[in-house]
Amino acid sequence: MSGFFQSYAVEVDIKDASNATCLYANWMMRFLITYESNNGDYKNTTLNLSSNVTHNGSICGNDTQAALVAVQFGDGHSWSINVTKNNETYQGEFITLTYNTNDTTVFPDAKRKGPVTVLMKDPSPPVQLNTVYVCHNSYLIEAENTTQIFWNVTMQAFVQNGTVSKKESRCAADTPTSAPSVPPTIANVTTASTTTLSPAPTTTPTPVENPDTGNYSLKSGNKTCFLATVGLQLNVSQDKPLLININPKTTIADGACGNTTATLKLNDRNSTLIGFTFAVKNTSASVQKFYLREVNVTLLNRLNGSVISSADNSNFSKWDAFLGSSYMCRKEQTLQINEDVQVHTFNLWIQPFLVEANKFATAEECIADSDLNFLIPIAVGVALGFLIILVFISYIIGRRKSRTGYQSV
Repeated sequence: MSGFFQSYAVEVDIKDASNATCLYANWMMRFLITYESNNGDYKNTTLNLSSNVTHNGSICGNDTQAALVAVQFGDGHSWSINVTKNNETYQGEFITLTYNTNDTTVFPDAKRKGPVTVLMKDPSPPVQLNTVYVCHNSYLIEAENTTQIFWNVTMQAFVQNGTVSKKESRCAADTPTSAPSVPPTIANVTTASTTTLSPAPTTTPTPVENPDTGNYSLKSGNKTCFLATVGLQLNVSQDKPLLININPKTTIADGACGNTTATLKLNDRNSTLIGFTFAVKNTSASVQKFYLREVNVTLLNRLNGSVISSADNSNFSKWDAFLGSSYMCRKEQTLQINEDVQVHTFNLWIQPFLVEANKFATAEECIADSDLNFLIPIAVGVALGFLIILVFISYIIGRRKSRTGYQSV
């Protein structure tokens, strides 16, 4: 194999304020990328790690329950993974790959010039705290014309007492008797940077559970002016859905209250921004209602703060209720932001105006919830109706038989 395909190992050892290790990772990876050339053809190329890898921006996250492993290499390429923890486990959430097609060594004739960012969900399972994740054998992650290949992985986030654990959690690709495998080979090399790739195995996406419900509020001075309870989930792409659950524990609420407009902005770990704007409308001379007017979504690269994807829809007319009341919808709802981005809400209860005593006012329920409430008594009523009819018919038949039995000969 030529020197171009050589890949270097990455080692990241992050220290905390007391100079103790709080995050450790050592791994190897390679990227197979399909790109469009100047003549309109699509070519395959391999992007390997170089010898001059840096890890600027990596953070332990012990105080925020969110760590970040970030590396930079070659001519403007970077890769990162954010890791979160709960009381018992830690888990990778999103992987961000940015490759630079201005790198003519790797992309000699790319039609599109500049950085390209690909966001994908990490399929690895949760790992117990104080346990190191190990995967010697290679595994693949595919998204948006890229295949990421990893092998010889050793990683522990949220290291306790500055010492990497000796307790291992092995990936599914490893077995106790398996030897470290080499990464997938590349067949039919045509140039130093373009190849024909052997087919990569497909993977089945892991189902995403419904998001946790968060409680958010805004204040004007010392008074609460906006209340919201909601579980949020993003669907970033309809073709290859990337479902992102917003974690209430790592989400900060911001925004502004007003007499006729109010905006709630939710920031999840400086990587996902969601904004909801409400407005007041006059339905008659004396009756006013509020409604959801606009929703905007922005996904950021946590490494450099650049925008990965953004979407905005300012033509909504949903979630309306009388001013002074609140709006509730326990059922799942879908807000279509644009053709590629959807926002799913669960267990919604919201009041953007006239909040009193830090409590929700009487709620107006959505049609989906009220339909269920109506269906139950209707079903009971129908069942009782059939029972009454059945009793009546039985009574008539019984009367007729009785009269027949007393007829004279």
